[in-house]
Amino acid sequence: MKPLATRLLALLLVPAAVAWAFTSEPQSGNSLPSAGDYSAMVLPERSDTLSWKTLGQVEPSNANGKLIPIFSKEILALDKKDVKVIGFMVPIEPDAKHKHFVLSAVPPSCPFCMPAGPESMVEVRLKTGIDYDMNPIVVSGKFSVRNDDPRGVLYSLSEGVPVTVAPAKP
Repeated sequence: MKPLATRLLALLLVPAAVAWAFTSEPQSGNSLPSAGDYSAMVLPERSDTLSWKTLGQVEPSNANGKLIPIFSKEILALDKKDVKVIGFMVPIEPDAKHKHFVLSAVPPSCPFCMPAGPESMVEVRLKTGIDYDMNPIVVSGKFSVRNDDPRGVLYSLSEGVPVTVAPAKP
C-alpha cells in the first residue's frame, strides 16, 4: 500500500475505532441514530446488497489491554464470500481513477452527520479504477472479516468491480 494511502486510512479509522469503543452501548431516549440506522435513511433500499445493520453486529472487547472486535455469527459467515455493498466513496489516494478507497455507510460530505465507526466502513480494492462520485455506489467483490488489522479496519472487499451508481434518497 502506498505510504500516503496508509496514513489517510489510519486518519479515517483510528479515531473511528476510539469512538466505537466508547459508544458501543445502545443509548436510550433521544439519541442520535447509529451509522447503520442513518444509512437506511439516506441509501436506497436494495435487497441484493449487504446491509449496514448487519455489518454493525460487532462489539468491541478488551483483551489484555487491546481492543478486539467480536463479530456476530452472521458476519463471520460472510467471510471470503462474494457480496455487494452500497455506500459512499471516501477516496484515500490522490488518483484520477480510484481503485482503493473506503466505502462508508454515511456521506462524507454531511457536516451534521455523526462520523461512522469502523463497523460502518469497508476498505475496497477494485480491479479497475472509477471516477469519484458523491452519490452512493454499489460494488461487488470478495468480502473479508478482519480480526486483527493494525489500522482498525474491520471489513474489506477485494477483487471488486463497480456495479452501479445509485442516487441517494431525497
